[in-house]
Amino acid sequence: MNAISSTSAVQTVHVPLGERAYDILIGPGLIARAGTEIASRLKGRKAAIITDENVAPLYLDALVASLDAAGIVSAEVVLPAGEKTKSFEHLIAVCDKVLEARVERNDCVIALGGGVIGDLSGFAAGIVRRGVRFVQVPTSLLSQVDSSVGGKTGINSPRHGKNLIGVFHQPDLVLADTDVLNTLSEREFRAGYAEVAKYGLIDKPDFFTWLEANWRSVFTGGSARIEAIAASCQAKADVVVADERENGQRALLNLGHTFGHALEAATAYDSRRLVHGEGVSIGMVLAHEFSARMNLASPDDARRVERHLREVGLPTRMSEIAGELPPAEVLMEAIAQDKKVKSGKLTFILTRGIGQSFVADDVPASEVLSFLREKHP
Repeated sequence: MNAISSTSAVQTVHVPLGERAYDILIGPGLIARAGTEIASRLKGRKAAIITDENVAPLYLDALVASLDAAGIVSAEVVLPAGEKTKSFEHLIAVCDKVLEARVERNDCVIALGGGVIGDLSGFAAGIVRRGVRFVQVPTSLLSQVDSSVGGKTGINSPRHGKNLIGVFHQPDLVLADTDVLNTLSEREFRAGYAEVAKYGLIDKPDFFTWLEANWRSVFTGGSARIEAIAASCQAKADVVVADERENGQRALLNLGHTFGHALEAATAYDSRRLVHGEGVSIGMVLAHEFSARMNLASPDDARRVERHLREVGLPTRMSEIAGELPPAEVLMEAIAQDKKVKSGKLTFILTRGIGQSFVADDVPASEVLSFLREKHP
């Protein structure tokens, strides 16, 4: 178990992966300190900053100024915002820009943005020159507690699904500046909170109980927010260290994601209809309900999960997704393409209760299809 350390208002979670070990810094004012923190850890003095059109006007100038003050020369790439940016087209454009900036192996690519930017930038950092240094500056709650940690990078396949093309490439540093969360919309913050709740539902029932009692303070900000983010990062770091390349227990981090990714694919990744955290919220409820259907857990647990997620304002039912969804058979096709399929057999993250999730191999497809037909609006 890794220990969370604290200096003033900033907490640090260390991810001990040998020569790939890195720190996650969590707290206010970290973008202003980015240059100092990066310069103290990396030898290179060039950086390519990858960001999007929503984040750039808010934080790009401050990050560039911080790098300049530390003697780091930077080039910037501003991409369209949204899930559809995780494409081959934009990956090629980013790689070309990184090479054009003459970023070498000891220099770094910096992802300034949410999960989309982090996933795409990390993929580019992992393949340009067969791997350059990589720094995450996540600007959404979802990316601070999930996608910025652990080294999973990638893009979506337009035909086959989400995150199916990518590499494992660990960051060298994560700077989770909690001040930036104040500019998120309520919808974006709620979507990120789904991933926070997930850590309690995986194997930390006491954390889930704490969230039930303290979620309003997490939403308000301050020490409760930092505590929740640090606890989430620590939970993910523990799993990543035990199973870096998802050969076993790291799959637990996908609780709710098999259903959620299928729903995202069914909405063509249209954020007006569904964003990732909302899909995860619905997916976690479905995972608990399916577990109850399989007589693995009590229906009371599913109701408790749904009650909490609904209380914070997240969707919990497929019927809450705007527009029509395809039939259950089409959703099953997306599930069959999921990364957690092994030798054609369905693998789901199921549960025996709150905080008692496990990897279930060879789940009968007929049971899943029947369940989806019941739950489909």
